[in-house]
Amino acid sequence: MTDTTTGTATKQSMGLVLTASAAGTVFEWYDFFVFGSLTAIIAKHFYAGAGDTQSYILTLLTFAAGFLVRPFGAIVFGHIGDRTGRKRAFLVTITIMGLATFAMGVLPDYSQIGVIAPYALVAMRVLQGFAVGGEYGGAAIYVAEHTDAGKRGLSTGWIQASATTGLFLALSVVLITRTQMGEDTFAAWGWRIPFLVSMVLLIVSLLIRMRLQESPVYQKMRAEGRGSQAPLSEAFLQWPNLKIVLMALFSVLMAQGVIWYTAQFYTQVFLERVMKVEPRMVNFLVLTVTFLSAPLHVFFAWLSDKVGRKPVILFGLALATLTVIPGFKMLTEAVNPALVTASTNAPVTVIADPANCSVQFDPVGKTKFVSSCDIAKSTLANAGVPYTNEAAPSGTVAHIRVGGVGVSSFEGSGLDAAALTDRKKAFDATVSDTLKQAGYRPKAASDEVNTTKAILVLLMFIIAAAAIYGPQAAALVELFPTRIRYTALSVPYHIGVGWFGGLLPTIVFAINVATGNVYAGLWYPVIVAGMSFVVALFFLPETRGRSIDN
Repeated sequence: MTDTTTGTATKQSMGLVLTASAAGTVFEWYDFFVFGSLTAIIAKHFYAGAGDTQSYILTLLTFAAGFLVRPFGAIVFGHIGDRTGRKRAFLVTITIMGLATFAMGVLPDYSQIGVIAPYALVAMRVLQGFAVGGEYGGAAIYVAEHTDAGKRGLSTGWIQASATTGLFLALSVVLITRTQMGEDTFAAWGWRIPFLVSMVLLIVSLLIRMRLQESPVYQKMRAEGRGSQAPLSEAFLQWPNLKIVLMALFSVLMAQGVIWYTAQFYTQVFLERVMKVEPRMVNFLVLTVTFLSAPLHVFFAWLSDKVGRKPVILFGLALATLTVIPGFKMLTEAVNPALVTASTNAPVTVIADPANCSVQFDPVGKTKFVSSCDIAKSTLANAGVPYTNEAAPSGTVAHIRVGGVGVSSFEGSGLDAAALTDRKKAFDATVSDTLKQAGYRPKAASDEVNTTKAILVLLMFIIAAAAIYGPQAAALVELFPTRIRYTALSVPYHIGVGWFGGLLPTIVFAINVATGNVYAGLWYPVIVAGMSFVVALFFLPETRGRSIDN
């Protein structure tokens, strides 16, 4: 049944609805992408006591911590939104999120307060993530509950596009600050400025949101006495509702999480950390693609009003499944052709006893990776050099072969901290010289970057993400009844996006270090997207035109 009586707002009030809802989403993504784009710098300030590779992984895990707590925030704020109204939840979430982001700009680092620094950083990320757990669902629902069924995709599409606006603002502030201050000053203390700027966004967002009224659909439900007294148990302990939650999670939300973070965040990690592209060039490429992609979310949302949510989402899932791995290989050729040439002419191999090698993934930062194999692999990973693995006899000290030249690693388990540091520096210098002689460069040459090709490849990833993300809000709102909509929508959204998507950079990077293949970890988003395509094809219903006043 087509819904034409959802209490459509006037043009003036609808503008306020869209602005207020989008403001929170802009703020949300600004916060998270400022942190994401500054990962390498934050690693040096807050995890200075760990090795280079481990500090980077720990920083990625700190980034992921904000996503891990999102479902718990969704439970709390979903309950508030379903029981007491959308507006109240809106105001609380944005306040907590904004204050936590500002605090990250003034936190003392490891050099000032030692091991307390990373714990404080994680605490702020947890607060951010907890608040965000109630943000997206509220925004999508609030807009949808003000809009006619025939325009529901287009209206909620502006919420999706505002995520891109947040990314664009984050990267713009980082790039401008970085350019004006210079790289050394920015790395020393200027990185704090983008976090401090968030206070302006918080004040503006609060002023706008305080003008909001409750949604007409929610008001009608409350007036008729149809509100849920226990939205959490009703959503997850009653099979008809739980079945919809699981279907939404496995058909759309897991894939949207991994594809979005592959396209919008891991590409930055790949370009800067793996390909060694100069940071300002990375910011320029991502900013350009973000600007070009902004209308795509609205376009695919609008298209879903015409042809249906399901066909558009299936297109995005299929495109992502087929293009992620070949696309990253094309990206390598575009930004670092010298690496492609060197790895072809002088391939790198780590020859080691497999028992001497570990997966360099330690969420709590207590493990010391000091075996000869781990030292060799972390050195190559930090250099952004792909390698293959070759088994050696038991007890053999690992060594690296670059073309026809070998470099022996060393066992660090019996060395004290100072001796280990000295040996590691000497080993890194030897490996670096050997790589240079074989044609490997420590940095990608900016004048050799094929910006057109790089932008086109990045845009291909964004198209896949936008085709899934654009219609998603409308589809999710249409799946769930009003009485439990906030809770039932928010929790699976933040499991899919927060857990499957938020952990993606860490998982992909750890797999790449373990295998030496800079594309190996990308099988993670490919497999998830492929699985979701199958589930969506057979189980996802078409919801376009459904009544949401139920």
